[in-house]
Amino acid sequence: MPEGDTLFRTARTLHAALAGDLVTKFESAYAHIDQKSDQKSQDHPIPGRVVERVEARGKHVLIFFSGDLVLRSHMKMSGSWHLYRHGERWQRPKAQARVVLETERFVVVGFAVPVAELMRSDALAHQRELQRLGPDLLSSDFDEYEALRRLRAQGERPIAQALLDQGVVAGIGNIFKSETLFVAGVHPSAPVSALTDADLQRILSTARRLMAANVLPSSKEGITTYARQRRTTHASEPAAGFWVYYRGGRPCRNCGAILESEKQGLDARITFWCPRCQPLPPALPPS
Repeated sequence: MPEGDTLFRTARTLHAALAGDLVTKFESAYAHIDQKSDQKSQDHPIPGRVVERVEARGKHVLIFFSGDLVLRSHMKMSGSWHLYRHGERWQRPKAQARVVLETERFVVVGFAVPVAELMRSDALAHQRELQRLGPDLLSSDFDEYEALRRLRAQGERPIAQALLDQGVVAGIGNIFKSETLFVAGVHPSAPVSALTDADLQRILSTARRLMAANVLPSSKEGITTYARQRRTTHASEPAAGFWVYYRGGRPCRNCGAILESEKQGLDARITFWCPRCQPLPPALPPS
């Protein structure tokens, strides 16, 4: 599943490429937004509109068009947005394209995008999934007090599961969950109630720092791009990019202890941790 840093990079890259440009073509595999087959969509055509901005909110990508129209998309597990120049070979099969938007300079393709809908911008405030989002960890106006309040309200819930709840904090996914808790020195099974406010603040600041480090910009062909090689360590080798994620059964890079892993929650999302660097709280029995 794409995490908040991926969606942030995607939105910023699309914004740099599209903002201010006129849409020349728009097609979708979804009938409810297909401008050729759906009468409602034809009443609000996208070709001829200007892309005003593109932004990410949690794991949603929003493309704002002139005339008060927005395309909201969510990548779920396997969706992705790609940016191409005209004539450039697509990296995924055309059959997987769900949304195609063209300007004079670029072609933007939403591959395997499971959720896409057109709406008025004033309707965003009432959109159910957006309305329930917690503070966005990558937002410049991140509300730490509100994030702390929402975390504290999770009570006995394990901290690893609480962090994945987009209604608590938005943007964090399975990779940054494990990496954040390792760097913060917190066991993933620790109930939120067993953690102090200082613990929770350290977790939030660590998550923000690790995620933000993966969206540093660089310039390429006049477009602001963002490195795809996600990492949380300072190692330069690609194979040493993570502290614990997907390293169960291997030595901890910090202390040498054998890393552990376990599926947690209703979605059975796998979590990785170091039993020595992330000890269980005293009152919590070993799992």
